Amino acid sequence: MNGLYPFAPHYLRVGGRTGDTAEARGHRMHYVDEGQGAPVLMVHGNPSWSFYYRNLISQLKSSHRVIAPDHIGCGRSDKPNDDNYDYTLSSRVEDLGTLVDSLDLQDLTLVVHDWGGMIGMAWAAKHRDRIARLVVMNTAAFPFPAGKTFPRSLALARTPGIGAMLVRGANAFSRDAVRYCVTRRPMPKAVAAGYLEPYDSWANRIAVHRFVQDIPLRENDSAYPIMKETGDALVHLVDKPMLICWGLKDFVFDQQFLDEWVRRFPGAELHRFEDCGHYVLEDAGEEIIPLIGQFVDASPTSHPDGRPQTQQMDSSA
Repeated sequence: MNGLYPFAPHYLRVGGRTGDTAEARGHRMHYVDEGQGAPVLMVHGNPSWSFYYRNLISQLKSSHRVIAPDHIGCGRSDKPNDDNYDYTLSSRVEDLGTLVDSLDLQDLTLVVHDWGGMIGMAWAAKHRDRIARLVVMNTAAFPFPAGKTFPRSLALARTPGIGAMLVRGANAFSRDAVRYCVTRRPMPKAVAAGYLEPYDSWANRIAVHRFVQDIPLRENDSAYPIMKETGDALVHLVDKPMLICWGLKDFVFDQQFLDEWVRRFPGAELHRFEDCGHYVLEDAGEEIIPLIGQFVDASPTSHPDGRPQTQQMDSSA
């Protein structure tokens, strides 16, 4: 495992209250902080952790400062119970903001995947002055596209009783992810073990389940107002250079979600990967990592009115 994830640990307490006890000061958020230079902030989804970005971190750290946190309950961060942490989108966005502020990150490139898109874009939409570039991979930051059917496997994981048995008891959600979220080739056993390592017990799988339960589908879901507000606010980021790398065999974030990103960000540089799934960085890392490296180092072109924009490109691989 150390050979796959050779990064020194860093910790920041987030989600705390005023008080003297360790619990009152919050929970330890683990994050990677490697290299020097312009900052690149990588925000993961569920049921992964910063391990998802390990190869990208290794590639970029020679020329950039790379920061990759683990959400509370994920990876090497603390995994408190429901009495001590509010496992909601609101908390996630607040935690990310605490990290960015504590490290005083400016002019950063934001890289997002899965839940990282909703969390990262919710923060970015309110702090556009701190964003230099955006990299988007198989994610959303807006309501489900019209006509999109919610996957049965996710619906089952949200079902009271049986959902907890499957996600927290049998670890089915995490195990299925390492099998079915890659489609170009099977995930190597050592890599699969790395994804599963933090989620080795009922208690340690709490965030995996809470993330699924927090997916905003209806207006009365707790995360829905933030999702709706963020979707409406994405227009304020349209002048930021954006790179989209998308696996078209994703059973959740499919062509309908990609079309929505392209509609909202028509100037984005787009690369489709026809044979790749949800973990697109695992399936096509050898292609995507150089693309991201070139993107974060490139000088942006401009709109006629002077606003920065990436060169429009649509590449299918």
